[in-house]
Amino acid sequence: MAYDTDNIFAKILRGEAPCIKVYEDEHTLAFMDIMPQMDGHTLVIPKQEAETLYDLSETSALACMKTVQHVGKAVAKAMNFEGTTIFQHNGKAAGQTVPHFHFHILPGPIFGAKALKGHAVEFADTDELQAIADKIIACLD
Repeated sequence: MAYDTDNIFAKILRGEAPCIKVYEDEHTLAFMDIMPQMDGHTLVIPKQEAETLYDLSETSALACMKTVQHVGKAVAKAMNFEGTTIFQHNGKAAGQTVPHFHFHILPGPIFGAKALKGHAVEFADTDELQAIADKIIACLD
């Protein structure tokens, strides 16, 4: 299957759609999920065009893991939680809603979490997202 260059993450990477950026380097971008499952829900994407993990180059895969480590620590610290839940889906049948490889970083456990919302269900207030992003950015080493 060919990569869909009109997906929202591709548009974000090209600067055609906005995002609330938390971190960026040569290979990756981390930003706030606009439909968060809980406060602090952050996404990490490669700049490479890849729909699933299986389409990702080794360089991009390693870069994503490095960014997940870096940003994940900051998310936990900013949200005052000792741990995080990190997940990703490969393909629509597995629950992937945007056809561009991405990791989700959530502060804390998701099983039994009372504050956990459904995946890609409700838009968050952008001012609230920016305030959370600012807290996470302040916690980046």
